[in-house]
Amino acid sequence: MNDVRRRTVLAAAGGTAIAGKAATARAQAPPAPTSDAPRPGPESGPYETRIRALMARMTIDEKLGQLQQFAWTGDTGPGGGQTAAAEKAARRGRLGSVLNIYGARTTNTLQRMAVEKSRLGIPLIFGLDVIHGMWTTFPIPLGQAAAFDPAVAVWDAEVSAREARSNGVHWAFSPMMDVTHEPRWGRIAEGDGEDPYLAATLAAAKTRGYQGDDLRSRHRLAACAKHMIAYGGVEGGRDYNTVDVSEARLRNFYLPPFRAALDAGVATVMASFNTVSGVPAHGYRHALTEILKEEWGFRGFVVSDYNGVQEMIVHGYAADRSDAARLAFNAGIDMEMASTTINEYGKRLLRGGQITTDRLDDAVARILRLKFRLGLFEHPYADEDTAIAGPTKASRAAAREAAGRTMVLLKNEKSTLPLDRSGSIAVVGPFADSTDLRGSWAGTWADAFRPVTVLDAVKDAAPKASVSHVEGVDASGRNTRGIARAASAARATDVTVVVVGEAATLSGEAAVRSELGLPGHQERLITAIADTGAPFVVVLLSGRPLTMGGWLDRTPAVLQAWHPGIEGGNAIADVLFGTVNPGGKLPVTFPRAVGQIPIYYNHENTGRPYDRSNHYTSKYLDLAYGPQFPFGHGLSYTTFDIGEPRLSVSRVRAEALRKGDTVEVAVAVRNTGRRKGDEVVQLYIRDPVASIVQPVRRLSGFRRVSLGAGKATTVRFRLSAEELGFWTQDPHGRFLLQKGEIRVFAGNSSLAKGGRTLTII
Repeated sequence: MNDVRRRTVLAAAGGTAIAGKAATARAQAPPAPTSDAPRPGPESGPYETRIRALMARMTIDEKLGQLQQFAWTGDTGPGGGQTAAAEKAARRGRLGSVLNIYGARTTNTLQRMAVEKSRLGIPLIFGLDVIHGMWTTFPIPLGQAAAFDPAVAVWDAEVSAREARSNGVHWAFSPMMDVTHEPRWGRIAEGDGEDPYLAATLAAAKTRGYQGDDLRSRHRLAACAKHMIAYGGVEGGRDYNTVDVSEARLRNFYLPPFRAALDAGVATVMASFNTVSGVPAHGYRHALTEILKEEWGFRGFVVSDYNGVQEMIVHGYAADRSDAARLAFNAGIDMEMASTTINEYGKRLLRGGQITTDRLDDAVARILRLKFRLGLFEHPYADEDTAIAGPTKASRAAAREAAGRTMVLLKNEKSTLPLDRSGSIAVVGPFADSTDLRGSWAGTWADAFRPVTVLDAVKDAAPKASVSHVEGVDASGRNTRGIARAASAARATDVTVVVVGEAATLSGEAAVRSELGLPGHQERLITAIADTGAPFVVVLLSGRPLTMGGWLDRTPAVLQAWHPGIEGGNAIADVLFGTVNPGGKLPVTFPRAVGQIPIYYNHENTGRPYDRSNHYTSKYLDLAYGPQFPFGHGLSYTTFDIGEPRLSVSRVRAEALRKGDTVEVAVAVRNTGRRKGDEVVQLYIRDPVASIVQPVRRLSGFRRVSLGAGKATTVRFRLSAEELGFWTQDPHGRFLLQKGEIRVFAGNSSLAKGGRTLTII
């Protein structure tokens, strides 16, 4: 993708404000304490007159039907597909949406039932789990976060929207912005890691990438911010599990990405499966109504997750299906996915006064509003003649460049990488010739399009080299009969590329692991290669941080490639041979062992922080202190010098900050090596004394810059009240900006040492 294209999508993502809160500040971080201006009322929207006129003609059954979403034949949860029920309800005008349906001809057939057979002809919204690509699969979202470049999220969203909308899809159940400290949780692959600032930046970028400026465009999708709220905090990393969270943690950690998506114009929000301090999120009025709709003024609609309303019975919160409908609807759920409690019991609840007509009309208006915004009343059908049938040359190029930007060089002793394109190369390991590169949310719709394998890409990138291949072990790590042959291949070649990791099925929804090492005996393969004494590198594929054990010390170079998508093999080869100089950084901490979890950079201090000279401090007896690799870590084939931050002022009045003043932070960065490369300049702050204990570090700005050998630039950030203050335990939302010292750090990871002090007076 050329530089003009990159600048265009970067601007669309607010890229010029990545470094702080300049032009597009609000979308990049937690909401400002001064954002109390009222939002436009429902009567002020462009479609409100038409919505009121249509609702005046609707029966109660038709209104309740708009709140129902059925699943097509795809089965994403208990209960299976609801195809027959969807067709019947569409003809009767008692259906609002269908998920898991795609293809211009298929969607048009069902849409005609709703538009041409029902009494009022209200079109359906078709939703699909377009998470990191449709036909053209991009790196998993966790990998996209590693790029520290919102343009990557925009590329994915724009290509996805174009492909999906042409196939009759209107709505993507993305972006997923659940911040988490839990790498055992499979859905970490679907999110942006452990930092709320990074997640907020990417949530805003991806929302804009999907939606653009006009949802009526045939190249745009409605986005869905999910999952509200605190899903990433599930105990033990077990999916759907319990979360117990304070109000301060909710507002400072889990909510900022949702507010960023809202400020970027996100059309819908999805509730989460977990409980939140004893209340299932589908019944958590505090988040879905009090914060989202009342405090923030959200005018889109809230959709349940698959069967999530009915599952409140199993949680032990709702007595029966009628009670579940009452609790969810009054909490703020507007559309019910898969389960049918609100549709079935709505009339009875209305008659009994347990839900109100005003609440029903509010939910229906929210859903109709999106249908009007999507232009479905004027253009309900997809153009079957122009439907995109697969990846294009341009979409593959975008996916390849995106994947290259997500690669993180974890280790590179004695400049083992990049590799020479001549001589002999052995490519071994369970994923050396595997097409399992797309990731956990590459749907069955993309199965027809084979990803480029690492082996094929190496052969293509090094046509003059002699390239051999041995699997060694299978992906499960059980079949070890090929290890000896792999070691022999390593002895016979100049260098060996060992491609290991976890299959895509080991991450994603309901894919929780109690151990995070390489599956089975994959580590034995690396050890056997190391025992030969021959040069080798390891390429690591995964949907989460993995623990590395003893093999890491014996490995000269390690490249973290995530699940990189349809062009993943080519992107890996681009980095291995130096066509692309890796510039990605870790969006999540890599633990040394599972027993360290949760381990994350933005933790609070203890009263006895680690001190190697004092036994009575916070540590493990049987493990070295600190992570294997910290948040923000990532190497390059060149070197960079990042200077200490320079503040525009050393003292600033709290009142001035509250009124919108900012403090500029300038950071000089120089490429001190011999080749062009990318560095991510990272800005962190610490509030050492506060009325609520603050994290030891908080990411407050970042910028990925590309510099030629010997070149330098200055990156500028702006710190506002949003970065320097914090939310309290007040359930009504109280933001504090307190006087005192703030430490400001700049560097290339969360371990940044160069610092200055800013005093708020």
